[in-house]
Amino acid sequence: MYAIVEIAGQQFKVSKDLKVYVHRLANEEGSKVSFDKVLLLDDNGNITLGAPAIEGASVEAKVLSHLKGDKVIVFKKKRRKGYKKRNGHRQSLTQIVIEGISATGGKKAAKAEKAVAEPKAEKAVAAEPKAPKAPKAKKADTETTTEENN
Repeated sequence: MYAIVEIAGQQFKVSKDLKVYVHRLANEEGSKVSFDKVLLLDDNGNITLGAPAIEGASVEAKVLSHLKGDKVIVFKKKRRKGYKKRNGHRQSLTQIVIEGISATGGKKAAKAEKAVAEPKAEKAVAAEPKAPKAPKAKKADTETTTEENN
């Protein structure tokens, strides 16, 4: 069983007992955290899609540690101009371990496709009987004031 979940603005494919490095979370080390924005669930070939997220599904995790990533050097140079800039960056990360995936609620992928196909037909039917709108009245006051100023 695996899930695609959005954690701190990024999407991760997670399964039970998987260690993942994510952007820094505000939770303390050793605390439990739950992520509700589950986008896809796969339970032994039984795929459930969310639109955009699956209602009722969640992923439970435990915060292991807060750390910094490797240093990335940013070097900028413009040739023949004497311009050189060297800058470094270390991303703040949190290591979490996935403790469980709960798959309560949600629709199957086949049902989701049918639900998407039906509203398109309704929109096409609704688009035909529209009546033309009446033209808007022009403001004569603003036109005369601009002509007088010129």
